[in-house]
Amino acid sequence: MMRALYTAASGMRAQQTNVDNISNNIANVNTTAFKSQKTEFKSLLYQTIQTRTTSANGEEKPIGAQVGLGTRVASNTTSYTQGALLEDESKSAFAIEGNGFFQVRGADGTTYYTRNGNFNWSIGPTGTTLTNTDGYPVLDSNGNTIVLPNNVNSGKAVVTTDGQVGYYNNAGAYVSMNRTIGLSQFNNPAGLEKAGSNLLRATNASGAALNEATNANLTRSKIHQGYLEGSNVQVADEMVNLIVAQRAYQLNSKAITTSDDMLEQANNLKR
Repeated sequence: MMRALYTAASGMRAQQTNVDNISNNIANVNTTAFKSQKTEFKSLLYQTIQTRTTSANGEEKPIGAQVGLGTRVASNTTSYTQGALLEDESKSAFAIEGNGFFQVRGADGTTYYTRNGNFNWSIGPTGTTLTNTDGYPVLDSNGNTIVLPNNVNSGKAVVTTDGQVGYYNNAGAYVSMNRTIGLSQFNNPAGLEKAGSNLLRATNASGAALNEATNANLTRSKIHQGYLEGSNVQVADEMVNLIVAQRAYQLNSKAITTSDDMLEQANNLKR
């Protein structure tokens, strides 16, 4: 009975984490390029009550007796399925169709990765630079910042579906800057570490970033100017998952109550 108390308590803790994760998914249903997470569980150690032995008649008992000691959270796995492409009025809004990630340079000089293409043209000491909403510069396929010429209006900047950056001059002619917005892919994107603000950090689990511009084995992603990628959270699925998690939490709570009643009855036997 004491074992049942701690086992059910582990289930309640695990389901609480599950509910926290589902709540985060629902809270970010309108967050640009947000990717939903799913809580995965694993069982704890098993306690052997009886090993494989022989019966009183000398016959071998093929199956022992083990009882589990509960569960715990194994991981929160991120699903990087494609979100819907939503039209946006800004010409500095970009959506990725494919498996690529934008590259941005953080304040610490580290290269971060993101699917959020809600960018801006920011005027700085080096010129009009393409940045994210936090002011971090977006990098091209060579790892350099993307800066417009001094005499170019940012409203005339154009990015093609293959990421080529250019602009229209005063005469209305298209001029290519010979720069491509950098896109990277990962062998295991679920292994990326979240750094906040929709930024991701490469880890050993994700593998090194693979540059789409230099790796011929990758399927190239497309960039759509004037669009943003929506969240891939499915509200109906999350509500069902929330109900399932709530019922599991209730069942574990009931197991604790039942174990407590059994202990009370055992204590009352001596009276």
